[in-house]
Amino acid sequence: MSWEQEIKDQALALGFDAVGITDASPLDPDHIAHFEAWLRSGYAGRMDYLHRNLASRFNPAQLLEGAKSILVVALSYKPPEAIANCGEGVLPATQKQDALDTNEQGRVAQYAQYEDYHPFIKARLRTLVDFLQAGTDGRQRFKICVDSAPLAEKALAARAGLGFLGRNHLLIHPRLGPQVLLGEIVTTVSLRPDPPSGGSCGACARCLQACPTGALRPDGFLDARRCVSYRTQYGAEEEGNGVAATQPSNIPLFHHWHPPGSWLFGCDECLLACPFQRHAPTCANPHFRRYAERAALQLREVLAWTTEEFEATLHDSPIQRLGLEMLQRNARRCLRLEV
Repeated sequence: MSWEQEIKDQALALGFDAVGITDASPLDPDHIAHFEAWLRSGYAGRMDYLHRNLASRFNPAQLLEGAKSILVVALSYKPPEAIANCGEGVLPATQKQDALDTNEQGRVAQYAQYEDYHPFIKARLRTLVDFLQAGTDGRQRFKICVDSAPLAEKALAARAGLGFLGRNHLLIHPRLGPQVLLGEIVTTVSLRPDPPSGGSCGACARCLQACPTGALRPDGFLDARRCVSYRTQYGAEEEGNGVAATQPSNIPLFHHWHPPGSWLFGCDECLLACPFQRHAPTCANPHFRRYAERAALQLREVLAWTTEEFEATLHDSPIQRLGLEMLQRNARRCLRLEV
């Protein structure tokens, strides 16, 4: 058995669903050009961090001096029960909205129904690093990345053979679908890279049709300023400094769009429309805790929470990073109490 296969077997034993290896060379020039054009367009909204550290984002070797290889792991988070149908038989947005308005519930993106994935994945990557160190000369170095490092992780995952970048701008694994969380180990260890797996969406455009605000553009760009998930986490552009003129004229204000299903945190519409999601297996890692009661939160209960109740209820959730004030703002908007 090769050293690379031993590493992959160890990663799978730690509970990851897929693992691939790529080298630490710069990204493809076409990917870099597309990303830079996206930034210039203003589609990144207030995600200013994406404008920083571009050198390391495009050239992962700059994250770690002497880096030669990158291990990319994927963890599935598809819930064990079907909360929403996928691609076919989905209720019209107005019916989903009416049902949830009656119950005064706000939907939560499926990844946020689990414990915070950042420490979960990092802890297992540290164990994988220990395994790597035990099999090397002790002089090798490693850097663990989970979402927060300036690393184009989806592009690297595709290059490591874990799938392709779909029209929904998510990594789509051929077996696991788009509901995967990624983590990386950048290392000075030289490992044989895997070939890209290839694949594409073909003529499918269901995600574009499912996007309720037109954030997924037919020209291949994502206008984050329109994205429901972005707005539940960053707010609308006009909120940044109180100047309405900062809102691009072709983007509807929050109260002019009809968020399907009253999304309280995040949005899964483009993901749930993907045919690869429909046939993907559910999360198989028994240690990755999911809280089914977080799939939909009672909006008026959220409005009544104190800071202590918020932290106690969502103590290990990605939602906690949002803060109570922003979550209550989202709840008021789901209830149409403010615009």
